[in-house]
Amino acid sequence: MKAVHFGAGNIGRGFVGLILHNAGYEVVFADVNAELIDALASAPSYRVFEVGMTPATHTVDNFRAVNSATDEAAVVAEIATADIVTTAVGPNILRFVAPLIGRALAQRSAALPPLQVMACENAINATDALRGHIETSLGAAVFASVSAAAVFANTAVDRIVPGQAADAGLDVTVEDFFEWAIEAPPFGEALPTIAEAHFVADLAPYIERKLFTVNTGHAATAYLGYKDGVRSIAEAIAIPDIFAAVKAALHETATLLVAKHEFEPNVQEAYLEKNLARFANPYLPDTVDRVGRAPLRKLSRNERFIGPAAQLAERGIQPTALLHVIRAALEFDYVDDPEAVELRALLTSRSAAGAVEAVTGISHGHPLFESLVETFGSVQTEL
Repeated sequence: MKAVHFGAGNIGRGFVGLILHNAGYEVVFADVNAELIDALASAPSYRVFEVGMTPATHTVDNFRAVNSATDEAAVVAEIATADIVTTAVGPNILRFVAPLIGRALAQRSAALPPLQVMACENAINATDALRGHIETSLGAAVFASVSAAAVFANTAVDRIVPGQAADAGLDVTVEDFFEWAIEAPPFGEALPTIAEAHFVADLAPYIERKLFTVNTGHAATAYLGYKDGVRSIAEAIAIPDIFAAVKAALHETATLLVAKHEFEPNVQEAYLEKNLARFANPYLPDTVDRVGRAPLRKLSRNERFIGPAAQLAERGIQPTALLHVIRAALEFDYVDDPEAVELRALLTSRSAAGAVEAVTGISHGHPLFESLVETFGSVQTEL
């Protein structure tokens, strides 16, 4: 069995690549980072260190690496004969890997079973987005002629992979918890062979539960910690006021998740508490500036803050704790992050209403709009 995985970074090696390796696949890593690809190509193995209450060390071997920037033909050839294609590149990069997958589908032998395509990104329905980019790259008519050569399934992935030590090399340190949920219906009876993933009939509740609990809480801790001047996520969540603010925001998202997806309240509360404990893991040296990076994406319409806040407002519930965290995100002025710099430029060049529309996609007339305008305006008065 062979899997091609786009994204040979820490998540690719320490999560998706590890799980595919454990399932018995030869993993072909594809990435544009020449130095990383060269290191992987010359290494017989790397290690994944799981840290936490149940630490473990895994050795990953039986992999190859291809530069997707300089050797597109090789990547296309690998995909054309693979069983699985996965990604961990970031939602905004999917459009760049899509043409390679599209070309591979056009070359794939009809004798092979359909290629199983799964985008493992922190975004809702990322595989649907990838499929759309593939169709765009090929054109509707060509895509229709090759679409039977692939099966597209959305996934929800969850593992905290912190920034790594400068001397870590290819080895990766990760938390000892992970979850990979995959929607089962697209596969019919031919489910992928991935023992450590679990397949569900309806993925939407799991995607939103993860995004609006893990990602909301993790980023909230980062922005509040950055504002408080602390360095790490574990330090931040240990501050009582930050812990209380994060928990309050997650109680608001829990209200939405229970109402919308009918999770049992006690089950969601346990999930919430488990994730607060994950953020406090002292073995994960994750920094608030790393977790807080890309604030424009994280403040966008369907992401971890605006998404649940907007849905609550649409249900007649005005969020307050989420708005508090959104305000902290607006104050994230980390100069080494391009999105933070762009966000600051938007806040200083536009009216509060204009900035709200540009950043969040929420427009006048939405029940959350005025609260956002007030929140944005309160930050702008301090700039």
